[in-house]
Amino acid sequence: MSDEVNKVDFDFLKTMTYGMDKNAVLHDLMVDYGNDVWNYAFFLTKQADLSDDISQDTFLKVYEKIHTYRGGSSIKTWILSIVRNTVRDYWRSAWKKKVTLTEKLLGFGKHPSAEAEVLADTETKALWEIVLKLPLKLREVLLLYAHHQLSIAEIAALLQLSEGTVKSRLFRARAKVSKMMEQAEPGTMGGMLL
Repeated sequence: MSDEVNKVDFDFLKTMTYGMDKNAVLHDLMVDYGNDVWNYAFFLTKQADLSDDISQDTFLKVYEKIHTYRGGSSIKTWILSIVRNTVRDYWRSAWKKKVTLTEKLLGFGKHPSAEAEVLADTETKALWEIVLKLPLKLREVLLLYAHHQLSIAEIAALLQLSEGTVKSRLFRARAKVSKMMEQAEPGTMGGMLL
């Protein structure tokens, strides 16, 4: 993202955080980036309920730390990095391991969400299932590039990787998706390409 856009984002937030109500700023950010936050959390966790929780936690952190945004990246990249760190914190917690084990033993969480039911009726579901089968490091780069439309440089900054590594992972992700699409039943993918 260009320095000019980052400066506009920074100037906007600076004005909003020092001259206006933080609640209004948070509302605007939630409206603008709420879907991106939830989708990114879902692709990292593959759990709709958990994505809801992570989205809420992310926006709480944005609210608490909005004054720390310095414009080094776009607002979207900054918020997505908070999502990623929130997911990492979740995976590290012992509580997560305990709850997941309990769910598996007792059979909780087996009812499909509304989103899953809608996706089940479209060919898009087949593509998402393929993408979700990718290893996390490939899935994450593909999602940030194709869905969130971040540049290679922004992805590299967000994931703290070199641009070459991001390009390599993106190439490998596309190749794996293409191969899995070829192996899928004929007619199920409808010729969709990433």
